[in-house]
Amino acid sequence: MMQTANPTIKRTGQTLPAPVAAFFGRLPPFPGSLLFVTGLNLTLRQHLPADVRASLQGRSLRISVRDAAVSFDFEWQGERFAARRRAPQVDLEIAASARDFLALARREEDPDTLFFCRRLSMEGDTELGLLVKNTLDAIEAPMLDLARQALQRWLQGLRPGAPRRG
Repeated sequence: MMQTANPTIKRTGQTLPAPVAAFFGRLPPFPGSLLFVTGLNLTLRQHLPADVRASLQGRSLRISVRDAAVSFDFEWQGERFAARRRAPQVDLEIAASARDFLALARREEDPDTLFFCRRLSMEGDTELGLLVKNTLDAIEAPMLDLARQALQRWLQGLRPGAPRRG
């Protein structure tokens, strides 16, 4: 049975305003990648099964936000995600608009639907792309809920007298 695409997918003209995109496009890429992997480590690291961690080991990934003209290069190193300097090639690049990434994080849109509507693209190692997609699909909570929970844990750890975690 064919699934009807969500009506928000048809709104292709909605992107970040040009001045916002121009601002983001001027930012140096590596500090952004550092911030991005910090978020990944806070939200996703603890949810990754051992076999996924092993498959990601040393693999280079890039998330490109098309309308913001920014990208984040990173890899899995042992027990955490680590930022990488921009390289000409990566094992897997996933690209979409900021709006589409937000819809994915909120679980308002399905990645397959966005992919087949050409709003989400994956270039590089197909097996790695499927591993990433299936791993994210298997995580129960939307990414924004995980991010909110991770931020709350982190802020609680900053309280005076709170036990420190390593």
